[in-house]
Amino acid sequence: MTSLDLYRDAALSRVDSRRMGRSLARLDGQTAFDLARIDQVTDLAQAKTDSVSQVGGHAMQRVAMLSQLEQQLAQTVPLATSRLQAIADLTTMGVGEVVVYSIHRLRRC
Repeated sequence: MTSLDLYRDAALSRVDSRRMGRSLARLDGQTAFDLARIDQVTDLAQAKTDSVSQVGGHAMQRVAMLSQLEQQLAQTVPLATSRLQAIADLTTMGVGEVVVYSIHRLRRC
């Protein structure tokens, strides 16, 4: 038995029954719309998370390679250690800025 049949059994007039049917149909439509909106928000959040993870992972790989190069060069030329550290630190900060910028841009999407 449908919800409309229940209202008919309760001796509602035809006008009230039609009005009730339209109200239930609107409610069903709104529910479907709300669920679709929730799905869309979820998909967008997952895509943003994937993007941030990809950018962050790439940045970490580059910083690790930079640190390895810094260490190798410092062992080769010990007198350049402090300068190499300074350049590596500046480069790492630049990579970090790119990650922050990417996250900031993704918030606007």
